[in-house]
Amino acid sequence: MEFMISGRNVTVSDRFREYASEKLSKLETLGDKVQRIDTKVSKKAHSRSADNDLTVEVTVLGRGPVIRAEAVSGDKFAAFDLAYGKLLERLRRAKDRRKVHHGRHTPQAVHEATASLEPPAPESPEAPAPYEIPNDIPAGDSPVLIRRKVFPATTMTVDEAVDNMELVGHAFYLFVDKETEQHSVVYRRTGWTYGVITLDPECTEAEGQEKIHAYRSDDEDAVVVA
Repeated sequence: MEFMISGRNVTVSDRFREYASEKLSKLETLGDKVQRIDTKVSKKAHSRSADNDLTVEVTVLGRGPVIRAEAVSGDKFAAFDLAYGKLLERLRRAKDRRKVHHGRHTPQAVHEATASLEPPAPESPEAPAPYEIPNDIPAGDSPVLIRRKVFPATTMTVDEAVDNMELVGHAFYLFVDKETEQHSVVYRRTGWTYGVITLDPECTEAEGQEKIHAYRSDDEDAVVVA
């Protein structure tokens, strides 16, 4: 299993690398087929707050779904421990889902699955490190930045898209709908509800109806006419 630990606007010390690597090496017990774990520590450029200006993002990559967690704090060790705790819970949920899928209907309890992985108390913070990148603005005087990322198009069902969205901790998830073969996005609404938006190049206006789908159910979709 490969570890990638990097910093943005902040120096990542050898002590932090050893601390993070030692804990991340234990994730193989929960994450099946894990190939790489990326950890990114970033600091807000020109931040006026010292309480929540450090963000630690941990991403598990492998042959299964991408699992991600992040946390913010004024101390990189504390932020890492918070993100690590969230990651353990999401890995456990993914493992429990696989057990149920293969016929085991009594998933392992949280305290049992994570008994040997409980994070210790955060270490004392380090002295502030100088910026590696003094200015996050690539060009011009505008404070507004637009970041573009490209991912491979993945075909899946709406239910699978909801599962993957929850595993990475996002409020939305882009995918190709297996049923319609159209590019779609699932997003989190209030309560235990989700929404799906689909782009159809042949659709010229709203058709005045929507379908309501029950998660993990074989029932037919309900049609609501506006």
